[in-house]
Amino acid sequence: MTKPRILFFGYSEVGHACLELLRARGDNVVALITHEDNPHEKIWFQTPAVTARAAGIPVHTPDTVNTPDWIERIVALQPELILSVYYRNMISSKILALPRLGAFNLHGSLLPKYRGRAPINWAVLHGETRIGMTLHRMVKAPDAGAIVDQEGVDIGPRDSAEVAFRKVLPCGRRVIERQIDALLSGSAKETPQDESQATYFGGRKPEDGRIAWSQTSRQIFNLIRAVTDPYPGAFVDVGSARLMVWWAEPKSIATQGRRGQPGELLCLDPLVVATGDGAMELTRVEWRQAPAPTLCVGGMLP
Repeated sequence: MTKPRILFFGYSEVGHACLELLRARGDNVVALITHEDNPHEKIWFQTPAVTARAAGIPVHTPDTVNTPDWIERIVALQPELILSVYYRNMISSKILALPRLGAFNLHGSLLPKYRGRAPINWAVLHGETRIGMTLHRMVKAPDAGAIVDQEGVDIGPRDSAEVAFRKVLPCGRRVIERQIDALLSGSAKETPQDESQATYFGGRKPEDGRIAWSQTSRQIFNLIRAVTDPYPGAFVDVGSARLMVWWAEPKSIATQGRRGQPGELLCLDPLVVATGDGAMELTRVEWRQAPAPTLCVGGMLP
């Protein structure tokens, strides 16, 4: 008996891991719809295109699938189940209505919290101590469909977003592994989301890494660890130069007892800057875009 036809939308390491699971199981994946790598983005993760090509699965990278031409092409693929795993674009209701077994998405948060883009970065920025992956039915509104399954993992107060991502990555594969047979048989149980608990955050841009020294040391540290390498990084502009802050310490021997106006340079070696509630030590920095300016104690970082 022919296995149900799966159309897989995916990208990133999570998409790679889940497509590899389906390939290893021998599931009938008829095509992968994914993204071209962005030349302005640091590609630090494996992508599902490598797995698909190795398995002889057709790979497509349209800018959008919501055009009449692409909807017609998807109809021709005769998908019986759509799985979306870290695919970055919206999929129209016309496409979601095509498969008889439904369309389901794996999202990188414990829904209904952190709907939208970059959920792990946002969770780290807000100081969350637990994150996860959620499999849910796809509906018109982003990440709002009924939940099939989810799994969480604890993260530490010093974990960067990449460390948090590495910790939560296995959760996605385990959720799909637990539920794929139920999805393929049309027997997966679904629980509506509690809309009163829902939060939504949009995509993050490099400009969102700008540091506001008026915030608390913990808030600034959470921003730094949420966007540090391999993400674009936290920064301040000093004249025509940009100071990238890749790591810092909100509490260190050098910061004890130090106070000043937010942004004031309290010490140069080590580099200590006043914040809204004290001071923090910048332990890994990089000057970009212009020669580094001369800094002095009592000077200000914007």
